[in-house]
Amino acid sequence: MTTDTSTTVEWLTEEQQTHWRAFRGGAARLFAALEHELERDTGLSTHEYEVLVRLSETPDRTLRMAQLADNIAHSRSRLTHTIRRMEEQGLVVRLPCVEDARGVNATMTDKGWEVLVAAAPKHVQSVRDHLVDVLTEEQFAALGEAMEAVRVHLTGGACHVEGVASEC
Repeated sequence: MTTDTSTTVEWLTEEQQTHWRAFRGGAARLFAALEHELERDTGLSTHEYEVLVRLSETPDRTLRMAQLADNIAHSRSRLTHTIRRMEEQGLVVRLPCVEDARGVNATMTDKGWEVLVAAAPKHVQSVRDHLVDVLTEEQFAALGEAMEAVRVHLTGGACHVEGVASEC
């Protein structure tokens, strides 16, 4: 392994290292617990659940695949595999985009809606049990604000797909 010695790294302070490791360990354990409970209780992966949530919040429960991938921070390839599995389960369908023949829309089916309605209360309770109710209101707000700053930094601001702004 070659090391570039021409660049000076500003190493984390001991306190920063402590906070970084606490964040990394806590986030990993939180997501593992949420994923395990969601799958155990509903049979959905967190990616499938998030697809259903995002589609449920849109008119006609439909989004372009590219916009959906951007909104949930998935690669288009990964989303395609997730949607394929969901199609096999009857939760979504893919249809050509009417406005643009090159685009493909993902649409939640009635079965997908029923699955989401059944899954949401258990998942929300898990989020409360493992995060929201563990923190004070101020800590939770600070966490949300901090992660929004990170998202904005990494995406350059609001989510955009082919010139159309959308919520992330």
